[in-house]
This record gives sequence, structure tokens and C-alpha cells, in this order.
Amino acid sequence: MNGGASKTYGVTPPISTASPTDNEIRLNEKLIEELKRQGSFESDAESQKRIEVLGKLQSLAEEFVRTVSLQKGMSEGMARDAGGKIFTFGSYRLGVYGPGSDIDTLIVVPKHVTRENFFDVFEKLLRKRPELDEIAAVPDAFVPIIKIKFSGISIDLICARLDIPQVPLSLTLEDKSLLRNLDEKDLRALNGTRVTDAILNLVPQTVVFKHALRAIKLWAKRRTIYSNVMGFPGGVAWAMLVARICQLYPNAIAATIIGKFFHILIKWSWPQPVMLKPIEDGPLQVRVWNPRLYNQDRMHRMPIITPAYPSMCATHNISASTQKVIMAEFKRGAAIMDDILVGNKPWADLFEKHDFFLRYKYYLAVFASSKGTAEEQLRWSGMVESKIRLLVNKLELVGSIELAHPFVKEYNQVHYCKDDEEAAKIANGDEIENNAKEANLEQAAKDEEKAITEEGSEKKIVVYTTIFFIGLGIQRDPASKQLDIQWPCKEFYETCKSWPQFDEDVNCIRVRNVRNFNLPDFVFEEGDVRPTKQKKVKRKLAENEVCLPISRFQTH
Repeated sequence: MNGGASKTYGVTPPISTASPTDNEIRLNEKLIEELKRQGSFESDAESQKRIEVLGKLQSLAEEFVRTVSLQKGMSEGMARDAGGKIFTFGSYRLGVYGPGSDIDTLIVVPKHVTRENFFDVFEKLLRKRPELDEIAAVPDAFVPIIKIKFSGISIDLICARLDIPQVPLSLTLEDKSLLRNLDEKDLRALNGTRVTDAILNLVPQTVVFKHALRAIKLWAKRRTIYSNVMGFPGGVAWAMLVARICQLYPNAIAATIIGKFFHILIKWSWPQPVMLKPIEDGPLQVRVWNPRLYNQDRMHRMPIITPAYPSMCATHNISASTQKVIMAEFKRGAAIMDDILVGNKPWADLFEKHDFFLRYKYYLAVFASSKGTAEEQLRWSGMVESKIRLLVNKLELVGSIELAHPFVKEYNQVHYCKDDEEAAKIANGDEIENNAKEANLEQAAKDEEKAITEEGSEKKIVVYTTIFFIGLGIQRDPASKQLDIQWPCKEFYETCKSWPQFDEDVNCIRVRNVRNFNLPDFVFEEGDVRPTKQKKVKRKLAENEVCLPISRFQTH
């Protein structure tokens, strides 16, 4: 063990500087064994492949900057010297990635290269590469992004322009003066790498931190509370929570950190923020998280503050409902850890799958459908996904709804319809017999090309559907037979329809209600416990039973 006790990490002194006991060491060994059984670690060959892919992307980044430089009248020598460099962040940079994990990648470019160049020149360079399997550009995202699969590896690419004439390979991003004269999107893009590096510098023992974080990430994903866009902590927020516990127990090992993680967080005085270091000032006229100054910051329910300047809240999307879900999972984790620490339960019990589709009687299904291409559906469904939390917030305002719990996974289907009438029913979310199948939208784009080239193939209308689920916890009102949620649904519909690329002839949005014993088969994975179907009989509603009339909005 290193001398963690010789230095104070974080904003308070440590709770304990005790070294691990023999029992804790044994538990830690069992934890590592269980993580390996769960497939959390990647093979050396797969890791080497990632390194090779990142090397190719670095070469592409330099070619991108050189191409743009030449287009803007620079000489060949000046164009080559302009440079360009890639940085990683997120799980890959933290060293907690596993099989199938994507790589969050930042391309840093000099001041004469624009974001528009990134979505034009760089995207064209990518499309020329034989290693490219899939690509989807989202230029209007909160952080503009190009999502690709390159040599079988999923990569999220973002771009940031610095106010300097050259970006050499020796460049680091620690210097705050590099942030001068940047717009908000460039600042957000740079923040990922700067935050990741700061986290690694603020933990006492990086190996302990990585093992503990690997376990917490697996737990959060199994319990389906890992998704910033849906109102749960994302990867960087979970990393900061684990890092804070490591700071409080600088000499502990991962098994101990995990136990302390749950017990400290169930007692945390939210909205007291979790911080890894004091918030610092800097050279920019930008907003830094400060609930004393900003009303919006005071609204954050579980603030976890990034350690790199300018400090921001990584969990601003958490709602009243998702906070309840998170806290319930913390309590469950604490109870299981009590048994694990005394040897009454194995580590595998902590990583049991969620019970989302058993938990509620009523669910809302949000159907985002389109008659365009698979790539268009990716953009449409991604936009709808980003607005689900707004629907959750509006549902929470309905008096009888105690909880609106969004599910973090979406379900994609592709339907081959014989006519416009059938296509319209599918887009509306109606259940009909047709040749629907679960779809990977990126792969579907390739299938489209193949179908076009097949001679004599029967022409079909293709409809893509992405379905999101929200579980509803309802407090019954004996005086009312119905729960009216037409207003939240209509507001959500109008928000989605205001998307600049919305096309009434292509896109469709529907909100429908389903019961837990009437969920479609495709939402269940192998090993899931399904709701009982013994109640699936026609019957008259009892006088005090809640029903959910959902307005069926028309787009055509």
C-alpha cells in the first residue's frame, strides 16, 4: 500500500486511514474473481486492437487538419505543422473499459479549423476508410458528435478548437489559459478529458479506484441507473462518487471502498454537493457552479461537481423520480454489502439484474417511428431520447403520480409493411401481425443497401420504431376513476415536433400505456423473470381502479 495517510485528498480529512485486514484482502480477491466471471475485463489482444485503432484515428486527425489548412490557403509545410491531436476520456481513459465498451475520443484542432469542417471534411475522410463499419453524425447535439464503429470498435468522436495556430503532439490540456476565447460547445468538449485526468490525479490509489469503479459501474448498469440522458448518473458522475469514497478511505482496498460507498451515500445530506476539490476560479467569463448565485444550480437534487475548471454539475438531469430510484438502489446495495462483508452472500448477488418490468402495474411506451432510412431513425430516436426526461418532469406534476421511472434502454424494431395503412398502424404503436424483428439501427443501414441491390425483391415500406418505457408509481384516488395525463403527453409531443428536422411525412411520435402483464416479448432478455400472464383476461374495471387515457396525437 502507498502512504495515502500522508496527504489529505478532497475537501475534508479522511474518515479512516486504516490498512486492510486479512478478511478484507480475501474479500477483495473474491471481488476480482467475480468481476472476471462477469466479463468485466478485456483480453490483451482486444486492448491492443484499441491502441491500433486510436493510432489510425490520430493519423486521420492530422490528415483532417492538413486538408482544411490547405483549403484555407496555407502552404504544405504550414499545413503539416498545424498538427491536430486526439485525447481519450471516460471509461477508456480511466482504465475501466471492458469488452464492447466504446471509446470516448476528443479531436483537438487549431483555431482555423471549425466545427463545420469536422462534420464535413473529417466525416468524408472517415467514410473513405475501409475500417469504417457504421457512422452517424449528430451536429446539433448538446455536445456535437460523430458516432462510428471502426474495426468493430464503437467510438464517440467530438471536436474542440483551441485559440492557437498549431496543436502539436506534445500538447496537454492542463493549462487553463488554453480555454480562452472558446465557445460553450468547445468548452464542453474539452471538459471530458480535463475532468477525467483530474479525477485520476485526485485519488490516493489508482488501482483501488479502478477496481472499485469497475464494480460500481457493473452494478449501476445491471440495476439500470446508469444514463445521464435519462436522468441518472452517467459514467463521469459514478467515477466521481467512487473517487470521493477513495479520498475518505485512502488506504482501503476496493472491497472496503464498495461497502463504504453505499453506506455513506444513503446517509448523504443531499443536495449537499459531492466535490473532489474546492471549486476554483479561472481566467474565463463563464458560469461556474454556484447555488448561491444561480437559481438553476439550487434546483440540482444530487449535485456531483466536476473537479476541472470551470466546475459544472454532472448530475443536473436527476429528477425527483430518478432520485427516489437511485436512493432505493443505494439502500439495496448497502443491505447486500452487509451480508457480503460477513460472508453470508456472494459478490454475484450485488450484480443481480434489475426488476424494472416487474416493479410497476402501469407503463408508458413512447414510440419514436419513421419511414425514412435507418440513419434518419438514429437521429430522430436520439432526439426523442434526449427529451424523455422532460416528459418525466411533467408527469411528476400530475397529482396521483408518485414516481415516473424511465428505463435506460431503448428497443429498436424494423417493420416491412405491405402498404401505407399498415405502415401508419405500426408508426402509431398498434400491435398487428407483420414481419417485425428486433433491429440494430446501424446494421439496418447496411441491410438497406443490400435490399436495394437484390433484383426481383418485393418492394416493402420500411418503418423503423424505437420504443422507450416509463414505469408509473401511482397513488390511487378513490374519488377518480381515471388518471388524466393528456397534458404532459401533449407537451412532450409538441416538444419533439419542434425539432428542426421534424418531417410529418417521415417522423411519428406516440405515447401509449401498457400493463406489466401485457408487455411485448422483445423487452425481455434471456434469464429475465417475466410478469405473470395469469391475469390477462377481459374484465370490467373496478370502481376505484385507475385507467390511463392517453391522447393519440396525429401527425398526418
